[in-house]
Amino acid sequence: MMMTRISQLILAAALGLGALCAQAQTAAPAKAAPAASPEYRLGAGDVIRIVVYQNPDLTLETRVSESGLVSFPLLGNVRIGGLGIGAAEKLIADGLKSGNFVKQPQVTLTLLQVKGNQASVLGQVNRPGRYPIETADMRMTDLLANAGGVATTGGDQLVLSGMRNGKPFRLEIDLPSVFGPNTDQGRVNDVLIQNGDVLWVDRAPMVYIYGEVQRPGPMRLERGMTLLQVLAAGGGLTQRGTERGIRVHRKGADGKVQIAQPNMDDRVRDGDVVYVKESLF
Repeated sequence: MMMTRISQLILAAALGLGALCAQAQTAAPAKAAPAASPEYRLGAGDVIRIVVYQNPDLTLETRVSESGLVSFPLLGNVRIGGLGIGAAEKLIADGLKSGNFVKQPQVTLTLLQVKGNQASVLGQVNRPGRYPIETADMRMTDLLANAGGVATTGGDQLVLSGMRNGKPFRLEIDLPSVFGPNTDQGRVNDVLIQNGDVLWVDRAPMVYIYGEVQRPGPMRLERGMTLLQVLAAGGGLTQRGTERGIRVHRKGADGKVQIAQPNMDDRVRDGDVVYVKESLF
């Protein structure tokens, strides 16, 4: 009886432990599978090399035509434009197999030059021009980096235009927000680049200062810049300058120039002209 009782206790403990393990496995949160990066799709002008394993006569190096076709031995014209590399390999392999040309074809397609998918960068960048979209997950910051980044004359405001779902697309981007603490907002502004997109980098806002200052001339207007900061950037007043003689010439909404005498902590605007008069005493 004692041995039977011990056996029952051991069996009950084992069953209980198994139930706890099963419950723990059920309660454990499943890891989310990482999102797969979209695959590059072949476009007109792309230069490719196609190799069929153990069939050197079928090796082909060619350019995708404007209609998305390539002329492949034994198969004739094959439409691969718009397909990913894996899908294009399968299409050619299926054609060789179904035509009884190769029993078990192993096709490898290599992208040599990207010409079919391109985006343009214009405006105040170090290297404006057209750049290939080499990966389907290329983002705005990648395209901007290819153009050498924003030039010293460039501002923080960018405009991305193109087509999305057959409709015109336009997005105004505040560049500092892409790298700011709000990662969600940065991700929204760092959009994916598509074929035909144009990224425009506007010039930096400017303010002009002349009169009795150490370094008169144009200067870049930083965000939230006050009149005092503008004067400091200009080296300060000369010995003949006076704060009471400072005037700001500003173009109004009607296009007419207005003259104001702001306080030192007032903000200046893009295009403002600051004039410092000479002291009479």
